[in-house]
Amino acid sequence: MQVPREGDYVAIQSYKHDGHLHRTWRETMVLKTSENEIIGCNENTLVTEADGRRWVTREPALVYFHRKYWFNIVTMIRNSGVSYYCNLATPFALDKEAIKYIDYDLDVKVFPDGEKRLLDVDEYAAHSKMWNYPPEIDTILHYNVDVLIDWIDQKKGPFSQAYVDLWMQRYEELSHH
Repeated sequence: MQVPREGDYVAIQSYKHDGHLHRTWRETMVLKTSENEIIGCNENTLVTEADGRRWVTREPALVYFHRKYWFNIVTMIRNSGVSYYCNLATPFALDKEAIKYIDYDLDVKVFPDGEKRLLDVDEYAAHSKMWNYPPEIDTILHYNVDVLIDWIDQKKGPFSQAYVDLWMQRYEELSHH
């Protein structure tokens, strides 16, 4: 598939380990693509859950995907401050339909005050048993949680204010043309 260009819109599809579609975001504007990364932004986009439930995102959110790391990062820009929702997931794949990844349940939430919380540990344990996650998945995910925590603590990449400012400014420029 041709790599989407800056200003193009793409869908995002999240799957579970057994291959079923978990969640879809209808439109995300691409802000940057490189060999290993895609950065995008969505706002007021339709999200469809596996059970058919639909909802619309409320605030602008920057999304960060990488071909080498087993996580993706959603930066939510709210009046109360910037918060982050980090999905432990496979590196992204791209095809003519969407940006795709397998979601492995574990999430790291970072609150505007900097507090970090590991979420959905019970869901991960249940799904790991139900779908027989191979042991290497556990090893890879634990390693990537450590990488993510390190990025958060160092305010690296998506966790820096400069990143947020730069990509939100770019989104404003592209969405008003």
